[in-house]
Amino acid sequence: MELKNDLGTTAIQDVIAKYPAIGEILQRYDIGCVTCKVGICLLKDVVSIHGLSKEDESRIEQEINDFLTRKAA
Repeated sequence: MELKNDLGTTAIQDVIAKYPAIGEILQRYDIGCVTCKVGICLLKDVVSIHGLSKEDESRIEQEINDFLTRKAA
């Protein structure tokens, strides 16, 4: 998973704190990181450990990168 700004290597709690919309993207794919109390998983690992199809992983990657592109504009 290649995410802009090397965001994939950031702890999910920090990602969601800075970009709540990414938590919403993950929730659409039944990844419940928003409610997780630990939050130390890296964003790139969060997606891979949930056993999603390669297509869904690609969609999540694209949605997050699209969001980050819009935020930077």
